[in-house]
Amino acid sequence: MTDAAEKAPAVARAVRVLDLLGDALGEPLTLSELARGLGAAKSSTLNVISALEEGGLVRRSDTGYVLGRKVVELGGAYLRAFDPVLEFYRACADSEVLRHERTQLAVLDGTHVIYVGAHVGRAPFRLSAGIGSRYPASITAVGNALLAELSNDEIARRFADDETRPAFTDRSTTSLDGLIAKIDATRERGYSLDHGEVYPGLAGFAVVVPPQSSGEVSLALGASLLESAFTDEVLAELLTELHIVGRRMSNPMNLATEALTGHIVT
Repeated sequence: MTDAAEKAPAVARAVRVLDLLGDALGEPLTLSELARGLGAAKSSTLNVISALEEGGLVRRSDTGYVLGRKVVELGGAYLRAFDPVLEFYRACADSEVLRHERTQLAVLDGTHVIYVGAHVGRAPFRLSAGIGSRYPASITAVGNALLAELSNDEIARRFADDETRPAFTDRSTTSLDGLIAKIDATRERGYSLDHGEVYPGLAGFAVVVPPQSSGEVSLALGASLLESAFTDEVLAELLTELHIVGRRMSNPMNLATEALTGHIVT
């Protein structure tokens, strides 16, 4: 248990309940399942759930508990304050290339990435990764792009446990040495590549959007396409567009120039 959790165990348990319900992807969890996940007695777990339910963060269904609408409200408030997310959607819609493609925006959270933006486009495939989804950083293009900003020592520390390097497909990078080698290649190229590590038959690539200030986090801007459509020419075209969008998102002065001139800054 962390120092913060020791100081406020009830809050830590409440956060854990929300995490468990989020990981359940909408499937109701029973009181017994939540108690096991917390490693706590049912009575203690029920007290936590009741408080969350009263606050609208948890809702009781016929078969268990699910996240409540208040979570959506809080998530919306976070996204409204997260200006780069709004600019991501605007820039994708403005791009003659990306408006037709499936693109994602993500932040790094420990050994995972959290998707904070997803533009569907007209891609002939569907992905389960939507806004708020958590995926392993070790196998995703957006995750690799963000990990490239860390030192290899930090990567080795974060991914020391085998469980942080899961296999989604037979192409997934599961060894620590393999992950570090892949991140080294990402740094050298300036962008990350994923060839079927998350979804068979799909390729992904991503670039980092630098933060506007030292107090903000870096974002990864990625795109996905069928491996059968992946060529050097397509990659070059999409990377160019991703860099244009990234510059628009990271430099507010670009937006001011666009407003005055009516031209997109590239």
